[in-house]
Amino acid sequence: MTKAFGRRLVTACLMIGIAGGTMNLVAQTKEPLKLVPVLDAERYLGRWYEIARYQHRFEKKLVGVTAEYALRPDGRISVVNSGFKGALDGKYTEARAVAWIPDPAVPAALKVRFFHLFAGDYMVFGLDAVNYQWALVGDNSGKYLWFLARTPEISDELYGQMKEAAVAQGYSLAGLYKVPQKAR
Repeated sequence: MTKAFGRRLVTACLMIGIAGGTMNLVAQTKEPLKLVPVLDAERYLGRWYEIARYQHRFEKKLVGVTAEYALRPDGRISVVNSGFKGALDGKYTEARAVAWIPDPAVPAALKVRFFHLFAGDYMVFGLDAVNYQWALVGDNSGKYLWFLARTPEISDELYGQMKEAAVAQGYSLAGLYKVPQKAR
């Protein structure tokens, strides 16, 4: 390696590090989500349909997505996210995970671990507190957003209310994807 190439490589690495540090600073200064004050994990169990979401590589081509939550013997929550590739009659796929509440004083801030590799935030910031029929889930980075419901379809009025609640928490709706659904 020549000296000139080595200097360019070091400079590029420093610039990437500075850019990454700047992005981390922005993420750290973002206003944290205001979570629902009470989340009864037992009432939250069962099937939820993805009504809308931000697109991500891990579920970008999935439709008809559901999440099934069940209590495990150890007190944690088993998670099975499933859907169909490309179309509602596409190939079925699923991913399994485990969720838990790290701080019982903040029950709406869960952690979810997929593939034993990484844990992500699962933060409930909107919830039908009476009947647990819909929920809004995200994280403090603002990169993740899900609209969930107990049924595959919701009224336009409820969808509008969910969008308003997401915007009030600082989310942009520009990247919101309405998920095609079917009853299961």
